[in-house]
Amino acid sequence: MDKAAFLVGQFLLAMPGIGDRRFEHAVIAICAHDEKGAMGVGVGETVEGLGLHDLLRQFELRTDLVADLPVHVGGPVEPRRGFVLHSKDWGGQDTIDVAGRWSLSGTIDVLRAISDGTGPEQFLVALGFAGWESGQLEGELSRHGWFNTPSEPDLLYDVPAGERWERYFIAAGIDPRLLVSATGTA
Repeated sequence: MDKAAFLVGQFLLAMPGIGDRRFEHAVIAICAHDEKGAMGVGVGETVEGLGLHDLLRQFELRTDLVADLPVHVGGPVEPRRGFVLHSKDWGGQDTIDVAGRWSLSGTIDVLRAISDGTGPEQFLVALGFAGWESGQLEGELSRHGWFNTPSEPDLLYDVPAGERWERYFIAAGIDPRLLVSATGTA
C-alpha cells in the first residue's frame, strides 16, 4: 500500500447509517495506520458519570490542579485501558508523535504529570480504542461507512465531544444535515 494512503493523524467520521450502533456519530482520531492495521481513539462521545478526577483518584493522584474533564469512549477494544491524546508540548516514556499533529500516551506517567500541573497544555482522556486488522479499514472505507478528513486537531480541545462530529464535517466543507444513510444504486 502506498504510504500516502495511510491515515495517521486524520479523523474518521461515521457516516449516517454506518450499521453499527457503537459507531453512530463516531469521531475517531487515527493514531496508527500501516500495512499491519490501524488504531484510533474515539473522541466524539464521553463516558457518562466518569470524570478525570475519578480516574486520578483511582491512582491516588491529586485532583486540585486540574479541571474535572469528561473521559471519552475511546472505542470497543480494551475499554478499561486508558489513553491520553495531547498537545506536543509534553512527552513521556511511551509518548508517540502522531504525524506531527498531536501526541498519544498510554501510561500513568502522563496522568501523574497532568495531576501535578506539569503535563501537556491540552489533552483529552479516553478509555478503550478502535482497531482494524490488516486491510480491514481500507475495506470499510471502500463501502458506505466512514469519511476521513485531515481537519484541524484543535477541534479536539476546543469543541465539546458531542459537537465534534458535526464540526469536523463542517470543517471538511460538508453540511452533515445533507448526508443520507444509504448509497445509490445507479
